[in-house]
Amino acid sequence: MTIYLDVIWLLNFFFDSFLLFLTAIVLKRKVKKWRIFLGALIGSSIVLFYFTPYQAISSHPVMKLLYSILIVYSAFGFLKFRYFIKNLITFYFITFMVGGGMLGLHYFFQTDIAFINGTLTSQSSGFGDPVSWITVLIGFPLVWYFSKHNMEEMEMTKINFEQLVSVQVKIGEDYMYLKGLIDSGNQLYDPITQTPVMILEIQRCASCFPAALIHQSQNPEMLDFSTIDPSWANRIRIVPYRAVGQDHQFLLAIRPDQVVIMNNEKEIIVKKVLIGLSHTILSSNGDYECIIHPKMFTNTNISA
Repeated sequence: MTIYLDVIWLLNFFFDSFLLFLTAIVLKRKVKKWRIFLGALIGSSIVLFYFTPYQAISSHPVMKLLYSILIVYSAFGFLKFRYFIKNLITFYFITFMVGGGMLGLHYFFQTDIAFINGTLTSQSSGFGDPVSWITVLIGFPLVWYFSKHNMEEMEMTKINFEQLVSVQVKIGEDYMYLKGLIDSGNQLYDPITQTPVMILEIQRCASCFPAALIHQSQNPEMLDFSTIDPSWANRIRIVPYRAVGQDHQFLLAIRPDQVVIMNNEKEIIVKKVLIGLSHTILSSNGDYECIIHPKMFTNTNISA
């Protein structure tokens, strides 16, 4: 049987290139393309050793590990040990993840495969059977795309849940228990006292506020204190703010007795804060009911 080694090498070269590109995307590494192709060139050259007397050495796990180190070093360089190890582990993880998907597609479409000296081979011509080429040329981009997409979704979920905290609000004798989102983009302050303002979705906590106060919060510019209970009127502040594409507007805010944020098994007690009452839905899927001001994490009391 004739084996077209150049075609097999080219296929492995593209495969390794895609894996290195995916590794760079997942780790957010800014890598020059020529380094990616250099790593792929080194990685694909191991195929040539499988058809030489050194086949047993090149297929040894230790040699494969050393080869992988050389590939990652060529593609990403060596800035520090931790940086390099993270690149190497991620490269292996993506290789196993994408390779598993490829193997699954191959088993799905074909059964005439065999393991020879620990290498998955196809019992077909030197070019490889049509199913193998379809699996690689079409299946690999699909597996690569979905792997990349899932990694991004996992990353976004991780970031999202790292920013979510439990919040306890005390107003008088009443307590509200909320889920809050830490938003570094929230820079809303009371212009007079420079008190940070957290945003609360009033629809989620309507039962905790007087009906007259909720009604007045819809139009703070026309605030009528005579309709609001005095115990609540003393807590009211009017905070100006500017939204994208809109002129100056006003937000009705309430001064609580304290806000307690549970973050990383620590309680952060905040007493200098205002709660802006918003009628806008903050989270469409209900992950949080309020937006936490980053300033609330400074100059506060923290207890374990």
